[in-house]
Amino acid sequence: MEPGKMGQQMVTFQKTVFDSSFNAMSMVLDQTEQMTESYMKQLSWVPEENKKAMGDAIGFYKKAREDFKKAVYEGFDKMEEMFKAK
Repeated sequence: MEPGKMGQQMVTFQKTVFDSSFNAMSMVLDQTEQMTESYMKQLSWVPEENKKAMGDAIGFYKKAREDFKKAVYEGFDKMEEMFKAK
């Protein structure tokens, strides 16, 4: 088998593993977010500014998660380009 083709298959496999792991992690985080939001709605004694801060933190983590995925995919793209060149 050609080294370039083997490298491309390796990148494809790693991308599949990453997607599966990332999606599983995302599902857990999304469920945790839903539970947290539901819990915060029930706590009438918590000030609104604290609830807003929690919502802002959740938004920050979501954006960081998507930025991480984008960076990993950029790395995969660079690896694929490298193997195509050979």
